[in-house]
Amino acid sequence: MTAIETHLSAASPAINSPNSPPLLGFSLLTLAEPIARAVALIADTELMPRFRRVAVERKADGSIVTEADRAVEAALVAVLPDFFDCPVLGEEMLAHEQQQLWQEADWLWCVDPLDGTSNFAVGKKYFGISVALMYRRRSQFGLVFDPNNKDIFFASHGEGAYENHHRIVAKPSIKLCDAHCEIGRYKQLKQFGQLKQALRYQPPYRKSTQSGASVLQWCHMAAGRTDIFIHAGERPWDYAAGALILEESGGRIATITHDNYWQTDNPSAMWEQPVIAARHPHLFEEWKQWVRRHC
Repeated sequence: MTAIETHLSAASPAINSPNSPPLLGFSLLTLAEPIARAVALIADTELMPRFRRVAVERKADGSIVTEADRAVEAALVAVLPDFFDCPVLGEEMLAHEQQQLWQEADWLWCVDPLDGTSNFAVGKKYFGISVALMYRRRSQFGLVFDPNNKDIFFASHGEGAYENHHRIVAKPSIKLCDAHCEIGRYKQLKQFGQLKQALRYQPPYRKSTQSGASVLQWCHMAAGRTDIFIHAGERPWDYAAGALILEESGGRIATITHDNYWQTDNPSAMWEQPVIAARHPHLFEEWKQWVRRHC
């Protein structure tokens, strides 16, 4: 019996509430294996053959995109409704289509076809594909695939997080001064008072890195390879799967200014979320307090 089967056999029936999705009659964890196979196949056919072989384009917002981003997204849009029939919100869609789905859809797939496009374009092997199923902007299932290491991370709301089909068990906490921090959009942190300067000149942690692919940063923190995370602002496809995986592994998340990360009643707030996160609740409290003192 696999770790997933063992967990499902022991799970108690879900209790529905006004703010939770309707009861489905099955565990969303059962989506993990077929979706992992589909995503791995898409990576093999649409993503990796283009690695180090694509030209980079600039989008209107200044971010970069490649043919690989578009090809993977098209493949995900085609296949995901076969697993759960609802629309797909993708990073490369037109902005007005994204906003309409984000604000109006009950169920939707939220996908990042290639997170770490800059790394992909220069040949750095740190990028991933992220897939999440959301109900009214709250992630219910999430899966991240690392095509270089063939690692699969996934989680279902209330049912735990897994790495390569093994349940992720939170490692013991450490002191903030011993932590390894991942940082996203470092330059944009200047909008939060003195925070950017404090991170540069008075860092409270032992080590920091800027790996450049949020979907993997979330998962590697959940698995205990890094300890804390800060990001100036993530869009839904950046956090939809990863934040759920971290929470289900025992980690904690908040925005830089608010404790309620999943502000599902305010789609505008959730459209670009600044992040404070840590893999353990005790470490999270110490990290959160330090960040907010320096904003």
